[in-house]
Amino acid sequence: MTYFVRKGLFYLVALWAAVTLNFFIPRLMPGTPVDSLMAKLAQRGGQVNPETRRAFELLLGADTDEPLLAQYWSYLGNTLRGEFGVSVSSYPTPVAEVISASLPWTVVLVGIATLLSFLLGVTLGMVVGWRRGTWLDSLIPATTVLAAVPYFWLALILSAVFAGTLGWFPLNGGYDVVLDPGWSLEFIGSAVYHGILPALTIVISSVGGWLLGMRNMMVSTGSEDYVLTAQAKGLRGSRVMLRYAARNAVLPSVAGFAISLGFVVSGSIITEQVFSYPGIGSKLLQAVQNNDYALMQGIFLIITVAVLGANLVVDLLYGLIDPRTRS
Repeated sequence: MTYFVRKGLFYLVALWAAVTLNFFIPRLMPGTPVDSLMAKLAQRGGQVNPETRRAFELLLGADTDEPLLAQYWSYLGNTLRGEFGVSVSSYPTPVAEVISASLPWTVVLVGIATLLSFLLGVTLGMVVGWRRGTWLDSLIPATTVLAAVPYFWLALILSAVFAGTLGWFPLNGGYDVVLDPGWSLEFIGSAVYHGILPALTIVISSVGGWLLGMRNMMVSTGSEDYVLTAQAKGLRGSRVMLRYAARNAVLPSVAGFAISLGFVVSGSIITEQVFSYPGIGSKLLQAVQNNDYALMQGIFLIITVAVLGANLVVDLLYGLIDPRTRS
């Protein structure tokens, strides 16, 4: 029990540190959200004066006259209440609404793609590692090369070939714009159809890492005494591979998969930009370009909580699976 309490306290401190950095880092960037709005107002011929600037500061909750420490305490209180302010880049929409509208797109796309790449990579790595030295080892250089290809280049190539030349998939967007978002079969089918190509990009670029890691662990596990003993007993090769070797070799991959799930909510900025996908990654890039502190802080907080939560689950599961980690 002491182990679990210690882990819980550690992650609470880590969460506080992350939230604190989340407050200070955007304020180290040049410019402010008010400057961004004032520049847009000036471009449109609006009146720019100190009174207008003060009105924008009060409207956005970016009171620069307030001491930084007071702003920090206000930020902590608003965060606990789930109030992240108003987004400048999507003004006057609240940050919570911007995140809630874009986060499901990213979680579904990146989550499913991450799961598929993990299952495919681990399965192939298990077979390749068990039959090492055969022609199956040729899969490793091929998948490693694909993983080393620049992400944006791979997305552009797939988009040009399958969407532009062959016309098998739509070029961009998350769904057919003539449809109203909802739970209708027509809309869900359109969303799945638009998400196939971005998901394929993520799977191709990440499956090589899972395959290589699982293959190396299978090679190492295959020489363990309990595997050799099972083989000496005359057990079927498939049973030894699944029940003895793969069952232990997959543990590091499971830990890595759980942690990678925490990063699912951060989205894939490059993929979403190339395919104009309405996910959280494009919103984050938009927030950085517009000095949108409120939206940046809201997205970073969601990412931080997800990553810390995934790490906490992994630590607790390892504590239950392997009692030696609790000592």
